[in-house]
Amino acid sequence: MTALDRNAVARAALEVPGIPQGEGGPVFREPWEAQAFAMALSLHQRGVFTWSEWAAALADEIKRAQAAGDPDAGEKYYLHWLKALERLVAEKGVADPATLTRYRDAWERAADATPHGEPIELRPEYFKA
Repeated sequence: MTALDRNAVARAALEVPGIPQGEGGPVFREPWEAQAFAMALSLHQRGVFTWSEWAAALADEIKRAQAAGDPDAGEKYYLHWLKALERLVAEKGVADPATLTRYRDAWERAADATPHGEPIELRPEYFKA
């Protein structure tokens, strides 16, 4: 992950409830969680959404999951984060749902084709159905 503005990270941690925290700031269990956090931070800094909008979208996503029977005790927090991010990106017109699906599917094909421990490379052939 690239270096993030510490002030922006601190503000996100204050304004978005539930971000898992350690002494040094947000805590991530997997690299993709840090990347999803960084994407949301970057989109916020670019004015795509406010933290209030983000917090509402995240809360709504968590409520949807709970209504569907998710007994989440925190370990799925960034899965909800990612779904909220995808929904807001589509709602704000940054990318349409079909584009998000195309990239998600390509990413899954790339991940399946990548040996464990190697960086995942999203190549053009992974976009073919």
